Amino acid sequence: MKTQGYDLIGDIHGQHGKLVGLLEAMGYQQRGSGLRASWQHPEGRKVIFLGDYIDRGPTIRETLHTVRAMVDAGEALAIMGNHEYNAVAAETPDGKGDFLRPEKVNRGGQLETKRQFAGFEAEWEEWKQWMKHLPMYLDLGDLRAVHACWDAAKIASLDGLTIADPDFLVRSATRSTWEYLAVEAVLKGPELRMPEGNLFYDKEGIGRQTVRVRWWDLPAQGRISHVAMPEPFDAPGDFRPEDLKNVANYGKDQPPVFIGHYWLRPTWERQPLTTNIACLDYSAAFGDNALTAYRWNGEPVLTPSGFITAGKPQLRAAA
Repeated sequence: MKTQGYDLIGDIHGQHGKLVGLLEAMGYQQRGSGLRASWQHPEGRKVIFLGDYIDRGPTIRETLHTVRAMVDAGEALAIMGNHEYNAVAAETPDGKGDFLRPEKVNRGGQLETKRQFAGFEAEWEEWKQWMKHLPMYLDLGDLRAVHACWDAAKIASLDGLTIADPDFLVRSATRSTWEYLAVEAVLKGPELRMPEGNLFYDKEGIGRQTVRVRWWDLPAQGRISHVAMPEPFDAPGDFRPEDLKNVANYGKDQPPVFIGHYWLRPTWERQPLTTNIACLDYSAAFGDNALTAYRWNGEPVLTPSGFITAGKPQLRAAA
């Protein structure tokens, strides 16, 4: 039996024009017109969207409609990103006079989504219901997809659960619960605390006490900064063996897994992180940065030739 071919697409963040350009570059053809138009591949290929459809970009509403139209038509699968989760939690009452994640409402990306849905408030309520039912991961046997981190133990604990369940949603937004730790790992990736007196500065220049770290090829010992994602940097402070107890370490014998989330530099060469892990988020949310996909045909070993971008970004080798 022929393996189903999948085209996996990284974080779109409201860049509908880039999405259409990438679908066209991969040979997909539009079916229908307007917001409800879907896209279909003549050879029966399907798309897997890796989350983060909203926030930041200029055409968020159009992006949501295209993703959903393809899912509803059976031409695509879609998983949840941390931005979809945050959008739901930020507007869900906590029962104590506030919301589950009120701090997310006033962030720049989220404000852009709210701005674009001004006048479409009832539709936005429907979108939140749709987002609540998005799966947090896909395990298709020979292929896996998750927004940030494939942590087998935490994914097993989430089996059958969805934030459409009000009780689970509340627990998943409550710090220190196992539900919170599981959702944070899967949708945001593992983090380690920097040594006292040291900060990690993120892409927006915000100093943070914790840093995202990789979850594969982890050494037995070394500096926290040397296992940072999306790229290592130099800062003092070693991690302790016990620090890694809650960090997944994806084995090379596992099926290929595709992720987004990590804002890889748009100038980097498109290539797998390891032979069986590929990140497809190359910062397409901003400027002319190209949206990236991977064309998977059943291969257990991922290669640079599987990556596809719409446009020709100037590339250099990753650091």
